Amino acid sequence: MKFILDTHILLWWLADDKRLSLQTREIIANPKNIVYVSSVNIWEIEIKKSLGKLEAPEIDSKIVAECQFEELPVYIKHVVALKSLPNYHNDPFDRLLICQSVVEKAKLLTDDNLIAKYQFNEF
Repeated sequence: MKFILDTHILLWWLADDKRLSLQTREIIANPKNIVYVSSVNIWEIEIKKSLGKLEAPEIDSKIVAECQFEELPVYIKHVVALKSLPNYHNDPFDRLLICQSVVEKAKLLTDDNLIAKYQFNEF
């Protein structure tokens, strides 16, 4: 199966944070799954770090590869999908991750209850 990590899930994985559920850990660790780190994740982390809202390690392509994750760039088709996305969530990073999830037919791994409001097959 294909999965995209929400930014907090990526950070929790890298920090071995106890907030990451056992089920999510098993999904990420399963070599049969394809786990994507989106450029949206890195964009969000770097913006929040530059604003002083987040302390996080540097995450580059080498770290992504060491974790056996795949990089997922933002394509025009992901951005175009935003026009059909209901406005339940105002976070632009999450909205774009949701669109990537829909377009790529990958499950978004998140602990964000607002994302659960989206019925992914509706748009």
